[in-house]
Amino acid sequence: MNITLRIWRQEGPDAPGRFVAYDIADVSPDMSFLEMLDVLNERLTLGGDVPVAFDSDCREGICGMCSLVIDGIAHGPESLTTVCQLQMRFFHDGDVIDVEPWRAGPFPIVKDLIVDRSALDRIVQAGGYITSPTGTAPDAHAVPVPKKDADRAFDAAACIGCGACVAACPNGSAMLFTGAKATHLGSLPQGQPERASRAATMARQHDAEGFGGCTEIGECTAVCPVGIPLDMISQLNRDVIASLGRSEKR
Repeated sequence: MNITLRIWRQEGPDAPGRFVAYDIADVSPDMSFLEMLDVLNERLTLGGDVPVAFDSDCREGICGMCSLVIDGIAHGPESLTTVCQLQMRFFHDGDVIDVEPWRAGPFPIVKDLIVDRSALDRIVQAGGYITSPTGTAPDAHAVPVPKKDADRAFDAAACIGCGACVAACPNGSAMLFTGAKATHLGSLPQGQPERASRAATMARQHDAEGFGGCTEIGECTAVCPVGIPLDMISQLNRDVIASLGRSEKR
């Protein structure tokens, strides 16, 4: 395959950015998108040019590091797929492909395709910890958890924190991420004491970081590589409202 990449190049957060075109020949359809970028960078390095900066880690669709917008779609055109798992066979010979970083105010560009997503970490940190004493590892089934609740917690825990939901949202909202992180513990018995207050503090941190509000457009779930459902946001909103009710009683 012969393809042309139009890649966003930017020296730093305060530097002007621009698209730069690169022609790449003999691309194997069995390559992943990141492997193709590796080939490009090797050729740039050998030619004395500066390689393209991009994030990657596990390359198994687990870590959430491969944050790229490909042809206007976070993680590319295939659903439930991270960039590292996106194969070049999904593209065609002669394609011109635009590659950009996540676009959101709370995600400042570090360089080229790398953005600072530490705002998501601070949302998680705002949730704090559970006060239920854990001690050593409990015996299996020592704390009964209904299957419905366990499945819900597992669904929420599947969030890899990539930020695709933010990049896709017209409002730049991270509510799907925040909802998943809050629902994870909020679905388990150990997370019940702080369930409402945790949701409220995480929602406040979300707003403090500059993320937009959710208007339930659903673009976030459309690009989520692990399929986090939209009702995670509804759960977060219910828990935040519950925290307000408890505050009024006090």
